Amino acid sequence: MDPGIGYYKLWLILKKMFVQDWVPGRDAFLNILRDFQLLQPRPKPRHTTRSNHRYHKYRNLIKGYIPVGPNQLWVSDITYIDLAEGCSYLHLVTDAYSHKIIGWCLSETLEAQYTLQALQKAVSSASEEDLGHLIHHSDRGVQYCCNAYVDELKKHGISISMTEDYKPTDNAIAERVNGILKTEVIYRERRFKSIEEAEARISAFIQFYNEQRPHGSIGYKVPSTAHQEQGIQRRMWK
Repeated sequence: MDPGIGYYKLWLILKKMFVQDWVPGRDAFLNILRDFQLLQPRPKPRHTTRSNHRYHKYRNLIKGYIPVGPNQLWVSDITYIDLAEGCSYLHLVTDAYSHKIIGWCLSETLEAQYTLQALQKAVSSASEEDLGHLIHHSDRGVQYCCNAYVDELKKHGISISMTEDYKPTDNAIAERVNGILKTEVIYRERRFKSIEEAEARISAFIQFYNEQRPHGSIGYKVPSTAHQEQGIQRRMWK
């Protein structure tokens, strides 16, 4: 359809609506735009998880599980970050009790070596005694199921848990951390000029996130403070 004709027809319809003192709601207005082919096509979704692979997939160990101290449950995830040219990937490991980001790596590819680097940073922050009582939870992506990553977990006696139902709620804390990072940093920047710029901004924000940003899910404390505590954290929302 000629865009000019489409806009003219839309103008006639809206003019008639407003004359009658009726304003369409959001969904109705979007339906009108869609009918006249005036909406931009939806961007194709980007996937960071490829679970169709030959590696062993582990069962979910954390259904109903609530950690009562740090280094009892770590959650890991990967999210994409747009650059001016291309895309980068942020590999994160977060302590579920304190919500502290304890390991991360920004890379230009989804290769497992970068996911492993994030894990190794997290491992270096804890004692071997703590690691022996730890559960590591992630999705079933090839990065988490591959031999190198699984071997690193087993070397430290860390129990392996993975999502089963492919729902965001199966790894809710990791998804929440991703959402905070994207809302408070990434979406505000639109697109970073380079991976170096992205890494510098994300590093600064993670420092702020861990040391200065209070969280309602841990009693309005900052993650670094909560990471030194024991006992069930008080949620300040229902």
